[in-house]
Amino acid sequence: MLRLLFWIALIAAAVWLWRKFKQPTSGASAPREPNAAPMVRCAHCGVHLPRDRALSLEQQWYCSQGHLEQGPVSRQR
Repeated sequence: MLRLLFWIALIAAAVWLWRKFKQPTSGASAPREPNAAPMVRCAHCGVHLPRDRALSLEQQWYCSQGHLEQGPVSRQR
């Protein structure tokens, strides 16, 4: 019985070590885009979009010309 437990533990340790060394390194994962555009929130609808595609007025960001004309919406909850 003790011999069986020894072999089970040995096989489990070998499988664990094999899986640990088989995994790719953390640097091999999908690289982040270094020049990702900062995101801003539309003051009217709350959608997030890249700042280079947003329209600004009085330090507020908007996702479209229509929302820019309508202005910000008060968000009371």
